[in-house]
Amino acid sequence: MQHTELKVGELARRTGLSVRALHHYDEIGLLKPSAHTASGHRLYTAADIARLSHILSLKQLGFSLEEISGTLGRADFSALRVVELRLQRAREQLAEQCQLCERLDTLARQLRAAEPVSADDFLQTIEAMAMFEKYYTPEQLKELEARRQAMGEDAIKEVEAEWPRLIARMREELEKGTDPAAEPVRTLATRWRELVRAFTGGNPGIEKSLNTLHQQEPQVAERQGRDPKLMEYVGRAMAALDAPK
Repeated sequence: MQHTELKVGELARRTGLSVRALHHYDEIGLLKPSAHTASGHRLYTAADIARLSHILSLKQLGFSLEEISGTLGRADFSALRVVELRLQRAREQLAEQCQLCERLDTLARQLRAAEPVSADDFLQTIEAMAMFEKYYTPEQLKELEARRQAMGEDAIKEVEAEWPRLIARMREELEKGTDPAAEPVRTLATRWRELVRAFTGGNPGIEKSLNTLHQQEPQVAERQGRDPKLMEYVGRAMAALDAPK
C-alpha cells in the first residue's frame, strides 16, 4: 500500500463509496487527494486511504462530517484511538446480535411448543417482543427469561389462561358496583397481585417497567381487557388491600 496511488473511480470501487461522495469530501476539505495525474485527475495515496479509513470509522460511530474534520485536524489526533472506538462499537454490535439470537431462540421455542399460529398471532408476538425491548432493560429481559425457564411452559400457560378469567371476574364486580374494599374484590385483588409478582419476581424495577408499558401503550392493555376504567377500579382495590385495618 505504501506506493499505491488510486484514481477516484478505483478508490470508489474498492471502498464501496460513490465517486460523488469522494468528490464531496474533496470539496469540503475532508479528504483531498495528495496527487494528480498529468491530465489533472485525482490520485489517492496510501496516506489518503488511511485517512479515509479513519473518516469511515468515525462516520460509523455517528460523527458528522464536520465533527470528523475537526477530530482529524486536531494535533492530538490518534489513529489508535479511532481503531479502539471502532473496536468497542463492533463489540457492542456483536453483543446486540447475541441478544437478538437469544430472543429469536426464545420465540422459536415458544412457537415449537404451541399449536400452529395465525399470521395475526405471529404479528402480535413480534409486537410484544418490540414492546418488551422498548420498556425493559437488557438486564430485566434476562431476569424475565430466567424466570420463564424456571417456571416452565406448563405453569406459564396456566397463568396466561388465568388472566382473562381474573380480568372478567374483576369486571363483573365493577359492573355490579361492588365496593373495591369488599371481601370478594379483595380476594380478586390479592390474586391479581400474586400473578403480577409471578411475572416480576417481586422486582420493583420490572413492575415499574410493566406499569409504564401499560400507561404508554394503552392499546396493549385494552386488548387484554384492561381498559382505564377497570384499571382505576383495580387500583382502588389494591389501595384497600394496603390500607391499615
